[in-house]
Amino acid sequence: MVTSASSPSLRAVKFHDVPTIQYIDPSPSSGTRKRLNLSKQLFERFDGGEVTNEMLVEASQLFNENYGVWGKDAARSGAFAKPGARVRLSTERLRAQYLPPGAACSYVRVTIDDCLAGNAFACRWTDDDKTICWVTQLVVHRDYRERGIAVSLLNQIREYDDDIYGLMSSHPAACLAAAKAFNHGINTVQLDFIRKHAGAVVRASPISYVKDADLRGSLFDNEESDGVVSSVYTNFFVDHTKPLEALAWVQESLGWPLGELLDGHEFLFLLESRRRGRSRSRSNPRPPTVS
Repeated sequence: MVTSASSPSLRAVKFHDVPTIQYIDPSPSSGTRKRLNLSKQLFERFDGGEVTNEMLVEASQLFNENYGVWGKDAARSGAFAKPGARVRLSTERLRAQYLPPGAACSYVRVTIDDCLAGNAFACRWTDDDKTICWVTQLVVHRDYRERGIAVSLLNQIREYDDDIYGLMSSHPAACLAAAKAFNHGINTVQLDFIRKHAGAVVRASPISYVKDADLRGSLFDNEESDGVVSSVYTNFFVDHTKPLEALAWVQESLGWPLGELLDGHEFLFLLESRRRGRSRSRSNPRPPTVS
């Protein structure tokens, strides 16, 4: 493996000559997986200002072809959403929603044999003098799932100065990948930490869909009785068939701390950072506080 990162402001490029295959998607297999050559993996990281329109065109295509489809109540999300149709995201909305002006955002992608196999967007902000790193999008091409790609992408995002990691996702596999990449196991997740910090963290976010999310679950309302523990209501009525299959597997095999998944909701996942042994003086400065 050869790493090139001459400056924090320049993109980091990592070549993986011999892949390590790890299964991170717990959902049951629906058939024989396509055998692929993963011998040439290229991971690249970009600051938000370095992300070109061409990159966003490719990212939009990856999302549109691999994210998911609208559920039966799609109309509640808006007239544009049709049950069974693929959820789509334009390049313009990608930039506006995931790379807003003035925010400390980053983009990581991996190409395998020159094919865009996965990507992740992240944003950093501060709250109570703590640096929050929030994964705003994580997508892996369907042909490259269950191979540790999601974990590897998230590993490219993490920095020493990060105090808290967070994400909102309807798929348990995304939470499992984050737990592994950010040096936790799913069974070590601290629900009290989520209860204490989630509200302030999301309200401080420069990302509108994070900032406006409505916290739901027994962590935030003792009267909740529907099995939800840590979720957000996003009015995003994507089909949950595959996430619920994965959730059943995880609940039976690994244990699951975040509770049930309801339509229009996503899991809210928050982790306290376990820092690596690098001194703060050599790390990147904290992002500015966003008011």
